[in-house]
Amino acid sequence: MSMNEKMILLVEDTPDDEALTVRALQKNNISNNLVVVRDGAEALDFLFCTGAYSDRDIHDLPQIVLLDLNLPKVDGLEVLRRIRASEHTRLLPVVILTSSKEEQDLLTGYSLGANSYVRKPVDFNQFVDAVRQLGLYWLILNEVPPRQ
Repeated sequence: MSMNEKMILLVEDTPDDEALTVRALQKNNISNNLVVVRDGAEALDFLFCTGAYSDRDIHDLPQIVLLDLNLPKVDGLEVLRRIRASEHTRLLPVVILTSSKEEQDLLTGYSLGANSYVRKPVDFNQFVDAVRQLGLYWLILNEVPPRQ
């Protein structure tokens, strides 16, 4: 994958939500390289090139991480905590995409350094619109920090 091929990392354990997100991305012609991991431990392996992903290039970071909070093995907030704790990934844009209505999750998400927090709407058209705006902003308008 070349440097200008922008990658999206989707961390989502619910097949329906994954399918919804994929459809919403396709509907918006955001055909960026989408990588899906299904639990927090796999997300960390992918980002830090450990476990099943030990042969990945550590510098090949996604343009954005779409992170669910309720994940098996390692929850989303812990994934975010580790992303921000590492020099290698601390500037990575992370958008929490969750159905959680808990105020505490919102507060904790931001205090741990989430760039954005989106509650998954149930209405598909609303969701498509939210994804379009996320894509437009994070994949086109947002300037990323230079790679170290």
